[in-house]
Amino acid sequence: MSAKSIMIMGTMSSAGKSFVTAGLCRIFHQDGYQTVPFKAQNMALNSYVTQDGLEMGRAQVMQAEAAEVEPDVRMNPILLKPTSNCNSQVIVNGEIYGMMDAVTYYQKKKEMIPYIMKAYDSLAKENDIIVLEGAGSPAEINLKNEDIVNMRMAKMSNSPVLLVGDIDRGGVFASLYGTIMLMDEEERHHIQGILINKFRGDISILEPGLKMLEELTKIPVLGVIPYAKIDLDDEDSVAERLLKNKKSQGAKLDFAVIRVPRISNFTDFKVFDRFSAVSVRYVENVCELGEPDVIFLPGTKNTMADLKWMRQNGLEDAIYKQHEKGIMIFGICGGFQLLGEKLFDPDGVEEGGEMRGIGLLETETIFLPQKRRTRVCGEICCKTGILREMQKKQVSGYEIHMGKTIPGKKALPFTVLDSGEANGYMNENGTVYGTYLHGFFDNEYTAQLFVQLLLKRKGMDFGFLKMDSMEEYKAEQYNKLAMLIRENVDMKKIYQILQQWEKNV
Repeated sequence: MSAKSIMIMGTMSSAGKSFVTAGLCRIFHQDGYQTVPFKAQNMALNSYVTQDGLEMGRAQVMQAEAAEVEPDVRMNPILLKPTSNCNSQVIVNGEIYGMMDAVTYYQKKKEMIPYIMKAYDSLAKENDIIVLEGAGSPAEINLKNEDIVNMRMAKMSNSPVLLVGDIDRGGVFASLYGTIMLMDEEERHHIQGILINKFRGDISILEPGLKMLEELTKIPVLGVIPYAKIDLDDEDSVAERLLKNKKSQGAKLDFAVIRVPRISNFTDFKVFDRFSAVSVRYVENVCELGEPDVIFLPGTKNTMADLKWMRQNGLEDAIYKQHEKGIMIFGICGGFQLLGEKLFDPDGVEEGGEMRGIGLLETETIFLPQKRRTRVCGEICCKTGILREMQKKQVSGYEIHMGKTIPGKKALPFTVLDSGEANGYMNENGTVYGTYLHGFFDNEYTAQLFVQLLLKRKGMDFGFLKMDSMEEYKAEQYNKLAMLIRENVDMKKIYQILQQWEKNV
């Protein structure tokens, strides 16, 4: 058996490739086909650890969930995690391949093709349909010769392509037409349909433009997808939720997440968007911080560089002052490391040398060349402080970091794994918490108890909120997405493309 395939490309980043790919994965699964997503190369700091301890991009994890299959590193064989403006950690088949600057990686990109095709061919033998996703734009003519993720991937997998344009940003006709015209004839042959995403308004006003676009490109427009509020996991730092820096009107609790330049795994805080009592803001400067109820320090791909950034723009000092007022400070992964007294980097994993940390936890972190990637279970150990009622509550998630944190005498265990190893600590007053556990709040009961305890601290009662499990909530969102696409995209034509493509090549 060899899977049929279809590829989703966009005229630019965030045009809706991941969104449409997830929707098609859900539809094909609902229609009885064993379906998997695939992205040859992904650049993102939001990553995930699979059951076998390998690392992949969260977009393909989200799409795998839509298809109701277990996330598999073969779905994203190459992952680039930027550590600075010019350097990235290169992950191949879920493991560190090396650190490379942009020029070096550009020169080595074609060396990645065997890894990509081995992963793709393996998936093709096990599934009915593969939905591929491109990256950025397929019309980057300066990068075309070294492309491994867009049109070259379409050719290598022999896949028809749907091109997505984002009308909400404006200029959608020019971006679609320009993208197509910058392709050569063979590449244009792969484009079998156009989709317009994030439409608002009366479609009758748009229809004349659709007809003219079809006449100009000789490619049919297969659908116009309305703008819709569907809650899917965001992949990278251009996510819309990261632009929110003001407290929601009427919210009882104000959560501020420090938006460090190399923020990673900000999906750790997504669950709080489901609470009407909670406003989650992402702040980049002292003026935006205000006096929140909790300050979260998120994961970061370069802890030392982001600490320098916080030190230079005054956020470190502002956080310290909020702590003195009794505001809770909570760090996850890199944010946990930041809270300690010292950071050591003897092997140059990040910046090299040593740095003073924020100093709110009596811990020290030493960065090591080996990355820890593992899924874990454990419990909360919190005998004092604001969260003491969470003592012994079960937690689970994953660790993904390149550092070992050593506690001092005043650092109390906060999260303890089933193995007995502590992977998080708190201060003696119970106002500062840090853990390596990504997904700490993903259990809806943990998140709800956290919110209730903070409301209780302010003398407020939110009452018991019955929440669907995260799995049920995600399933509802994927089903909404599938229905949105079914109602607005010509799925009959897409199935025809899948069935007839090989005959037309």
